Amino acid sequence: MKIYRYLKILVASSLFLACNDMLETVPLDQLSTDTYWSNENDAKMALMGVYANGSVGSRGNIGFRVFDTYLTLDAMTDNGNEKDQILTHFNNGELTSSNSTVLNLWKASFENIGRANNLIENIDRVPMDAAKINMMKAEAKFLRAYMYFNLVTYWGDVPLVTKVLSIAEANSIERTSKSEVVNFLLTDLTEAISHLPLTRPDAEYGRVTKAGALAIKARILMAEKRWSEAAATYKEIIDSGLYTIDDDYKRLFVAGNERSNEIILAIKYREDNYRTEIQRSVVPFQFGGWHQYNVFNELVESYWMTDGKSIQDSPLYDPKKPYDNRDPRMDMSIFIPGRTLWKGQLFVLHPDAGGAWRLTDRDWSGYGLKKFADETHTAAINNYGGDYPMIRYAEILLGYLESKLEAGEVIDQNLLDISINRLRKRATVNMPSVTETNPAALREIVRRERRIEMAFEGLRLYDLHRWGISHEVMKGQFHGMKLTDNPANYTALPVNENGYFRYIIKNFRQNVDYLWPIPQREIDINPNLNQNPGYN
Repeated sequence: MKIYRYLKILVASSLFLACNDMLETVPLDQLSTDTYWSNENDAKMALMGVYANGSVGSRGNIGFRVFDTYLTLDAMTDNGNEKDQILTHFNNGELTSSNSTVLNLWKASFENIGRANNLIENIDRVPMDAAKINMMKAEAKFLRAYMYFNLVTYWGDVPLVTKVLSIAEANSIERTSKSEVVNFLLTDLTEAISHLPLTRPDAEYGRVTKAGALAIKARILMAEKRWSEAAATYKEIIDSGLYTIDDDYKRLFVAGNERSNEIILAIKYREDNYRTEIQRSVVPFQFGGWHQYNVFNELVESYWMTDGKSIQDSPLYDPKKPYDNRDPRMDMSIFIPGRTLWKGQLFVLHPDAGGAWRLTDRDWSGYGLKKFADETHTAAINNYGGDYPMIRYAEILLGYLESKLEAGEVIDQNLLDISINRLRKRATVNMPSVTETNPAALREIVRRERRIEMAFEGLRLYDLHRWGISHEVMKGQFHGMKLTDNPANYTALPVNENGYFRYIIKNFRQNVDYLWPIPQREIDINPNLNQNPGYN
């Protein structure tokens, strides 16, 4: 008998978490759906199972609610890559239906959808207050919608599963059109929002609120170019008055500031019990990490000069001192060789460096990802408890401005001041205010600001796809650190005319790579799942 691997859900295979602590696991392998839904504690445990990621890949959790995936999504773009080249096939024209990352993300998504469906179908059986039931259903619908948002973004048409499937149903299900899935998600999110609370008590920190669901609804509307609706959705969050821009940009991404009023929803971690290995992933090898994620010089060059202009337009830019007079977010986000101090030591990475820090010893660009590196962390490097922000108020303000702009509304200084300029006026950033109101010029400013502000937060690929420019910016030669001011006579490594390391080449295929392949394992089990164009 064929067994459909991922479009099914059995209570025995679910990961449930204790109601009083999302981080405490409880084995429920012996429980059946007939006996399980008997009290409120059962419902809470099942809900925490929906919040759990639930899929383990080759290097740890690979789902749309773990830090690895957010870094990975940006490492598929013009922002950077990862040193082991696990993601190379996503951008060199060789992505296939047997790719393990595609399989794991698909798998994790439908596992979470299955858990959500299981709760939505069964929670009404629990003798519990109706308002609590509706709220838990709303949370499950939000999490299901979030999985589907990613599925339609990266696969297009996908099976729309809204109930627990039998094996026979799972083995024969077909893909649903993207437009139908999107309409379902918008309806489901609207229903969920009506039952979600505006705020949560400390004991429920990490569970979604109205703003979190509104933000995902707005992301969907932006992708669909329904600009006026997106703007109105963002405005609901703004009008709530619950969120502000944090003055300390760097602290948003490390432990100790998880309760910032800028963070709308985060992936919750805790040392020892539910730890994250993000420090090992981002800290450079020199300081005991893996330096797993590399930054391209193309991202470095996108950071503004301190006069608010690009490096191409600013008189402050000196090609021989390219990192001086730059937007402070650059130094907060990127390890730069010969410039960045880490715990009192200078970051060194160069072909001529001694020891294990030679650029040629690993597949490194020279730049590292400092944004999530926590200089105050003293425990084991693979034992970290800092949360990872999924949705920040900065995204809301930039999305609101972009949606108003693309809707053709008149842009005035007041709108700029309550949106993009709030980000720029953080105490730790303090960049000049944007005053540009010409739509074409402002569009480029807003897009660049999104790239800078939210680098490696998992939104760059989504942005490039919805703007329809992935095939333009994710193709060609990408560069690493500056190696020389005398490129004509430099021979240690290949460099461009400005002395920057010629790092890797990407070859995004316009007619193929906007969609990922359906995993071949799924098609082998269910031939009704037709493949996306360009994949065998």
